[in-house]
Amino acid sequence: MKTLVLFGSPRRAGDTAFLLDMLLENLDGEYMIVDCYHENISPCVDCRACRKSDRCAINDGMQKVYEYAERSDNLVIATPLYFSQPTGRLLDVCSRAQLYFSQRRFRGITPNLSIRKGGVILTGGSGDTTGALKAFETLKDVFLMFGVKDIALPVCCLGTDKTPAAENISAKSEIKRLAEFLNA
Repeated sequence: MKTLVLFGSPRRAGDTAFLLDMLLENLDGEYMIVDCYHENISPCVDCRACRKSDRCAINDGMQKVYEYAERSDNLVIATPLYFSQPTGRLLDVCSRAQLYFSQRRFRGITPNLSIRKGGVILTGGSGDTTGALKAFETLKDVFLMFGVKDIALPVCCLGTDKTPAAENISAKSEIKRLAEFLNA
């Protein structure tokens, strides 16, 4: 089993990273982490080249993401919430899934993707669940672009300003649930 992970936090040792590490410890198979803040991946610039080609015109780190996505069984997105949404850098990377949208919409072909299941890890300093729900709705569109139909309920670790993820018993339990879902 292969899992593509989009990591949307600028902090490599923060609450989001803690929960992602815990998930990866319980996940079967191999995985590739795309560190959205530190990889050389530009956002989509709407050049529309993908309407006529199987490749994105931007030649950067996203090429290896496309290659891994084509061989993956799972897609996991882990991000803190900024203004009740996934981080901007995560969304920049996700915008490059425009390639798959264009294949379907403008070229009438089905992208060569095998991703069956998806999972989301959301962290936030406040305890506002409304923001987490908004972010999850946004990320459902990302999963749609990657062809993922079976998406687990999100793992939400909110209120990290007062209780860090490492002390959140509920979030740690939900991570185990997500691992079981992805491993099945």
